[in-house]
Amino acid sequence: MLTGIVIDALDVARMDRFWLDATRGRTGGLRLRCVPGAEAKAAYKNRLHLDLAGGPDWEAEVARLLTLGATRVDIGQGDVPWDVLADPEGNEFCVLRPGHPGVLADSGLVAICLDVAEEDRYAQRAFWESQADWHAVESHDWGVRLRQRPTSTVSLVMGPPAAPKTARNRLRLEVTHRAGESGEFLDAGGNEFHVVG
Repeated sequence: MLTGIVIDALDVARMDRFWLDATRGRTGGLRLRCVPGAEAKAAYKNRLHLDLAGGPDWEAEVARLLTLGATRVDIGQGDVPWDVLADPEGNEFCVLRPGHPGVLADSGLVAICLDVAEEDRYAQRAFWESQADWHAVESHDWGVRLRQRPTSTVSLVMGPPAAPKTARNRLRLEVTHRAGESGEFLDAGGNEFHVVG
């Protein structure tokens, strides 16, 4: 079962504090776990990022996140109806505005977005449905959305385009298995993920 997200961090305490405050502790039961990382984030976009709900006063929410240490970033998104920010160590995340498709909460973590190449879409969907024990609730040209239950506030959104894979992913999914081998493995698209017992 999908139980969390692992984030590499140079300053684990600062990043733990940032993400706890940024999500207001609302993560749909998922654990955000920062672990020591050896290198700063490179200039390329992460393959996995988080989406937060901005709520009805999304401008004030963006301002609050900037006060917590987030920064505005341009990853080539153009004119989009959401705000792209980065955490204190440069990891991109989005703040979604009211009415954004698939958002079922007014605050906190609402989506985990995994880049998936078009040719890997079906393999990744099957892989993550089996690993996460989450199920497809939407499937469109832009990708697929999985949820643990239809009313779960957090979804796993997978779709193209996929950022180039040049190094180990700084953000990784974590699943819990009652039996089997623990450790770090690769999904069908070559992304690292953690298995804990």
